[in-house]
Amino acid sequence: MTQRLVLFEDAHWGDLSPLTDLLPVHALAFGGSCLATRWMRAVPEARPGGFVGRPRTLAAWRPAHAEDARADSTDSVLAIQVAALPGPWFAPAIADGAPALWLAGDRVVGARGPYRQLAPGLGRGADFAEFLRGLGLPESRVDARVIRWPWELMEWNPEALSADLESARPESAGEVHRLAALYEPQRISVGAGARVDAFAVLDARPGPIRLERGVIVQPHTVVVGPCVVGEGTELLGGVVSRSTIGPQCRIAGEVDSSVWQGYANKRHHGFVGHSVIGEWSNLGALTTTSDLKNTYGEVRVWAGGREMATGSHKIGSFIGAHVKTGIGTLLPTGASIGTGSNLFGGGRFAPKRVPPFTWWDGERAVEHRIERLLETARIAMSRRGKTLDREVQQAIESMFEATVRERNPAAEKVQGPA
Repeated sequence: MTQRLVLFEDAHWGDLSPLTDLLPVHALAFGGSCLATRWMRAVPEARPGGFVGRPRTLAAWRPAHAEDARADSTDSVLAIQVAALPGPWFAPAIADGAPALWLAGDRVVGARGPYRQLAPGLGRGADFAEFLRGLGLPESRVDARVIRWPWELMEWNPEALSADLESARPESAGEVHRLAALYEPQRISVGAGARVDAFAVLDARPGPIRLERGVIVQPHTVVVGPCVVGEGTELLGGVVSRSTIGPQCRIAGEVDSSVWQGYANKRHHGFVGHSVIGEWSNLGALTTTSDLKNTYGEVRVWAGGREMATGSHKIGSFIGAHVKTGIGTLLPTGASIGTGSNLFGGGRFAPKRVPPFTWWDGERAVEHRIERLLETARIAMSRRGKTLDREVQQAIESMFEATVRERNPAAEKVQGPA
């Protein structure tokens, strides 16, 4: 009997907005990889059984993981809530091999059963968790950690980074200039084709560092671990610490304790701390996030359709995909910047909550025209050798229509500069 691993998101995906507006929860960067990869490495003996979630975002994601579709009615399915994290709870839960439904608080975090029993629910999208509840499987309570809110993705990331990188075998296939400074080089991995220039500093004393294939670290850049820098990313001077940087980013200035999904730009000075940055975002020169209130008080963040207390005093911004900020943009503590927004009111604090597809000029917030947004996306993606394919465009257009009621339907539509 073959065991299949099915990774699903549940109906609470919106609590992680704006990060999940155009991506399934599976794709969220975390630690040294993404949430889906994390589970596939945790259960290496299982064959890929597919991903369950919102069809449009799954279609736009195009995961690198191959799905083995040759399922058999005699196969066993291990279905895992991808927002749950592998941990001490997992091995005891699966030890006896019996059918089960695992619950953590009010969330279904996993189930196991025969393929013939679970297969009818595989097309249920984000309702799959409720389908599992209805199967009558024996229930078991587990102490699983679940990423429920955007700030947990950011707060738990350094710990996950350290664990991921400490367990990996360091690589020394890239080029490190003799005048670069490496502290604890045995904890530093430099991938093939990566380059570390003279007068760059890699400091692995606080935690390991991994530079993926083709990374460039220019002079006068300091990288402090734990830190992973994704394939093809360029670090252009400044300090990057305790962060996950996705593929094909361009980063300068100061970045601390943040997660960059990938394909994003911050080519100039400015501070980004305790933040999560969506794909294809561009932060203009001197864009700065506040990640600490003047009172050192608890930060509140818009999530799940309301402003919530986070229990934390160190939170920056959560920035959706395809967001653009102009020169000198200031983002307040705990800001949530909606997908597809364009902020160019330099020198003034942006609103703490910016709905998706907003055009903000420092005084007024109006609707960003979808045609202009898509054209900008095509140009930005072409600069990384990517195209705005049909699935991604449909995901953006679908979200635009779904959120039209959130914006003022009578608002003036601004075309913006030619």
